[in-house]
Amino acid sequence: MAEHMGENPARDVGLLSQVNDPVTAHPEERARPDTGPPPRPAARRLELEQPWRNPEPWWLRGGVRPYLLLGDVIAFVVATAITAPANPIHVIVLLVYVLVFYVVGLYRSRLNLSLLDDLPYILGASVVGFALKLAFIALLPHVDPPPRQVLHALVLLVAVLVVRWIAYTVVRRARCRGKVRHRTLIVGAGAVGVRLANTLKERRTYGLDPVGFVDSDPPADDPPLLPAPVLGRYEELGQVIRRHEIRDVIVAFGGADEDELVDILRTCDRLDVEVFLVPRLFELHNANRYTDEVWGIPLVRVRRAVFRSPWWKVKRLVDVVVSGLALLALSPVLAVVALAVRWEGGPNILFRQHRVGIDGRPFEVLKFRSLKPVDEAESQTNWNIKHDDRLGPVGRFIRASSLDELPQLWNILRGDMSLVGPRPERPHFVEQFSDYIPRYTARHRVPAGLTGWSQAHGLRGDTSIEERARFDNYYIENWSPWLDMKIIVKTVGQVVRRQGG
Repeated sequence: MAEHMGENPARDVGLLSQVNDPVTAHPEERARPDTGPPPRPAARRLELEQPWRNPEPWWLRGGVRPYLLLGDVIAFVVATAITAPANPIHVIVLLVYVLVFYVVGLYRSRLNLSLLDDLPYILGASVVGFALKLAFIALLPHVDPPPRQVLHALVLLVAVLVVRWIAYTVVRRARCRGKVRHRTLIVGAGAVGVRLANTLKERRTYGLDPVGFVDSDPPADDPPLLPAPVLGRYEELGQVIRRHEIRDVIVAFGGADEDELVDILRTCDRLDVEVFLVPRLFELHNANRYTDEVWGIPLVRVRRAVFRSPWWKVKRLVDVVVSGLALLALSPVLAVVALAVRWEGGPNILFRQHRVGIDGRPFEVLKFRSLKPVDEAESQTNWNIKHDDRLGPVGRFIRASSLDELPQLWNILRGDMSLVGPRPERPHFVEQFSDYIPRYTARHRVPAGLTGWSQAHGLRGDTSIEERARFDNYYIENWSPWLDMKIIVKTVGQVVRRQGG
């Protein structure tokens, strides 16, 4: 958990002039010769889009998922009314159905709604549910005889199939009649993008209305042949989404390179849109259960940004509960550390420092003071004090054991930080790293954390900033409650081994 107090960015970005600055370098760094790789080309600075919610009506916001779930409940009620099972334990079948359907993706929003595609999974859910039901009722008295149990399972299967067929038919007709349409933006006005736009206009069963393209270099031979107008350049994607109230974005590449598109799409993480990618070499792409398709062109649905996951609200709740309980439980430890810091270094036991958090907003982080900086300039520009001669025994111990980070539990309780997330950096170095480290500012898409994926891999203190940014962005793209738990377990192991900064 322990982090640096200041920074020498020469390790990563080649700014070697700062190593020889008596203010910004610690004693060992002042002696380093001015040799090293030349500065790399400046990275493109990313300006993250502010949160935006699509103004769609409430009954369209959830897609087909809530209606399919409601349909399965109705099918279960109908089957129960027909067969009238004597023991209420049969409700477990409904729970199994819902769980299996969720795991295999039968509740996800899809462009193609096909009962034949769903049939193998519905049959599998029926078998699993019936087997678990038999296992449970075998332990209970007064259950229905086996023939009646089989009858209930068969009636439920038929009811689910019929209700799903009706639901899919209703959705397809609603799409064709314009009742359910999603405003769609195509990124790339090349051959694939044009083909997609024409197909979506002709085949309304997909429910997508192509309102335009985003392309920095659209075809110049005959622009009027484009089936929709070019609404902006690649770097204007966020503004175009807001201005035209886009619901779905299809990335058909066009003339943009992949690195540029990754950056642009990441800036739109806070926008309420669904994103589809046309795979490179899509003619060779193998379709799977989670691949959508538009008339022969596969589309990969990009995972929703973490903010749109229902588990993200649970993450904040866990932050509040854990940080509050930890402050209470660790209050004796906090008191002892505070007294030790006061004994070694005098007044002002807490060290306050400005850091950059979510959406690039600064906040004041709290730590136990391990030494007194000369002035505010040193506090904001000195990279690492691990080898500083001014560190006393108490300062070295609380840094190695990460006890100096405990006051940040208050930052977490207030909402400035989270238990797990990218470690926050000072504005001075965010400004520098944003110019030299690719996609550095993309790590500000989520709240800063007490520990993170990069720290769990030992990237703390005087280590590669570029690798940290890569690990932090990986964490954001692949976040899950289990990933947070894994990071916490790895961090606890490092604290026990005293591998702090």
